[in-house]
Amino acid sequence: MTNVNQPSPDAAVSLLARHPLLRGLPRDIATDLMRDALPLHAEAGQILFGEGEEARHYLLIETGEAEVMRYGYNGDERVFRVFEPGQLMAEAAMFMPHGRYPMQARARTDLQGWRLDRQHLHQACRRWPDLALKLLAGLSQGLYDQVNKVDWMTSSSAPERLANYLMDLQKRQGDMLTLPLNQRQLAAHLGIRAETLSRLLNDWQSQGTLRGKRREWILLDRDVLARLATTARRPF
Repeated sequence: MTNVNQPSPDAAVSLLARHPLLRGLPRDIATDLMRDALPLHAEAGQILFGEGEEARHYLLIETGEAEVMRYGYNGDERVFRVFEPGQLMAEAAMFMPHGRYPMQARARTDLQGWRLDRQHLHQACRRWPDLALKLLAGLSQGLYDQVNKVDWMTSSSAPERLANYLMDLQKRQGDMLTLPLNQRQLAAHLGIRAETLSRLLNDWQSQGTLRGKRREWILLDRDVLARLATTARRPF
């Protein structure tokens, strides 16, 4: 565990109140959700919860980054999502019928945050139906995104998948990209071979589309990647 200053519950309530899930709802909801919350301090690489463990808490990330991942049957590691400051993590797991975490969570960097209690989330949903509706909307959007992703993954080529991933990243970071995954993890995330990913990056670098190495890349010709990624976009 890292030796850091004790986080402020009041600051955490303010951070939670700004989350899209609670935006436009009474601040009392954030206060209620933070009741009995436990401070979380973790070093890079530390496991926050394990796949199959009882899902008693969801997490509010205050500083640092975390990721959810699984190991495949062949032992390969697959990262499904990276979480940044201000985001909630594993709130959907609080409603799993089996009551267990479906994936493992790990700190990507030194991390500070909070463990929020599952029971208080359930009680808040009963007390404030608008919160439950917003949770349902978020879960529905996540399901819709996954349906689109499966459709895209089964009908797209490796260059299209990589271009789509890079263009989505460009929207958040600009033309100076830092990949949140290493290349082996990214290849598994995109459902392509690591050798194919490496070849594509080398080819695009030779063609002047991008420049860089490992996780640091600069987009030099967005139009090329945008044309490849267009089939990934849907009208709604």
